[in-house]
Amino acid sequence: MNSIKINGKKLKLPAFFPDATRGFIKCLSDEDLNKTNSAGVVVNAYHLLKENKIKKIKQKKGIHNFMNFKKIILSDSGGFQVMSLIHRNPELGEILDDKVIFNLGGKKINFTPEKCIKTQIEIKSDIIMCLDECTHSEKNFQKQKQSVLRTIAWAKKCKKEFEKLTKDKKQKPLILAIVQGGNYKSLRKFCARELIKVGFDGYAFGGWPVKNKKNFKSRNSLGLSTSSQQNKLSNSVENKKLLKGILKYTAELLPDDKIKYCMGVGKPNDILECAKFGYNLFDCVIPTRDARHKRLYVFTGTATANKYFSIKKKIKNPKKRISKFCDCELCKNYSFQEIYKMFKEKNSNAQRLATIHNLVFYTEFMNRLDKSLNKNSM
Repeated sequence: MNSIKINGKKLKLPAFFPDATRGFIKCLSDEDLNKTNSAGVVVNAYHLLKENKIKKIKQKKGIHNFMNFKKIILSDSGGFQVMSLIHRNPELGEILDDKVIFNLGGKKINFTPEKCIKTQIEIKSDIIMCLDECTHSEKNFQKQKQSVLRTIAWAKKCKKEFEKLTKDKKQKPLILAIVQGGNYKSLRKFCARELIKVGFDGYAFGGWPVKNKKNFKSRNSLGLSTSSQQNKLSNSVENKKLLKGILKYTAELLPDDKIKYCMGVGKPNDILECAKFGYNLFDCVIPTRDARHKRLYVFTGTATANKYFSIKKKIKNPKKRISKFCDCELCKNYSFQEIYKMFKEKNSNAQRLATIHNLVFYTEFMNRLDKSLNKNSM
């Protein structure tokens, strides 16, 4: 599957969408985002509801006008927040068979599958995600089974609500379901089979796609040494190992003529691995978050080979160009030493330039990945 038409727009696959969770990307203006040529972005229905932005978006006649972004916009359902908030701290909400209740400092959001779909249609997303119960990969079989059963039941309600609300529309968004099951193949197989029976425009790998590496030690470039900082280290990019086995197995369960969305996978080499498994859509906070933390991605050759480097220390060749393969605003106008100085002086333009660079890199990376996959398949 090399491309798909969505609301009259063509999306070339594979594609990477940076996370614009609350309707914007940190440090970037609308104009900056458009200059990166990103194929699309991901917003989050839960966060838009939480921050009372739905009314403002409707007044603008949709999320595209709100963001001044005309390409594909995918809205995540809020299922990840079930894990990141409620599973980790039950005081922040409650998961019931018919809905999720989020507790927000005295305010409650009752989030049903129907409300989830209605919210996403109201903001006029191009790709809509079903509500699911997201779990951590290390949860036991019973917890994962409960998550799978709820996810399937909610997906059926989501599809029914979607059909009701779009029956008179000439152009409809796509609706994707999410396959849960943790690291248990039997549950992944059952979940995928039941969702395929319902019928969706695509399917996503749900849950946590990585785990912490064992015996991981900090790298000097991170600047983390004290014991009080080890929690930060446990969540760092370098401390994550891709769950290749279950990712590959799940991809094989899904139809090849549909979108296969690998949620939360964002390191370039992990995207490369998952694209080989058959996934064709990716999203993650990594390129934008890393940019704000002084990490830039560059190509080391003409294919997909790449690395990232830290700009937390001076380099020997201060006038060296950051990347000869990149024509972004940063690479064309600034040297290593200049961006280092900007970060050191806490110049707000430093994070902006770094974010633009990383997103331009990801756009080019996906173009090279597409060519590489097509070449290998010939």
